[in-house]
Amino acid sequence: EDVGTSLYFVNDSIQQVTFSSTVGVVIPCPAAGSPSAVLRWYLSTGDDIYDVPHIRHVHANGTLQLYPFSPSAFNSFIHDNDYFCTAENSAGKIRSPNIRVKAVFREPYTVRVEDQRSMRGNVAVFKCLIPSSVQEYVSVVSWEKDTVSII
Repeated sequence: EDVGTSLYFVNDSIQQVTFSSTVGVVIPCPAAGSPSAVLRWYLSTGDDIYDVPHIRHVHANGTLQLYPFSPSAFNSFIHDNDYFCTAENSAGKIRSPNIRVKAVFREPYTVRVEDQRSMRGNVAVFKCLIPSSVQEYVSVVSWEKDTVSII
């Protein structure tokens, strides 16, 4: 084995990439090597991915790019899928863990407080209602009454 050859992960902790459909995303292959490795992207099924003009492109440096798109152009096969990258050179071949890629749409939403009734002197429990379409991306960090934080 040539001591001058190697393959390694630059960042193998990338497990999920969530991106806005209005911005797109660039995902570097989390692997590299010496001499320079050939980097390729695949779907988690092992199928090669291909360029889709103005939708998805794999750059020569091994970076996967998903371009911004309109809601009507959403394709779960491209915008909500698992990918992985491989690096190959004379030292061998390595495969990254699966990376979950998911597009989200920016759309208006309203967070509101569920109406409650309670008699004076009793306890009232309030619940913050967040629309299910954004629930996993929104967290309650404080409660306010008349723009004053409540502890």
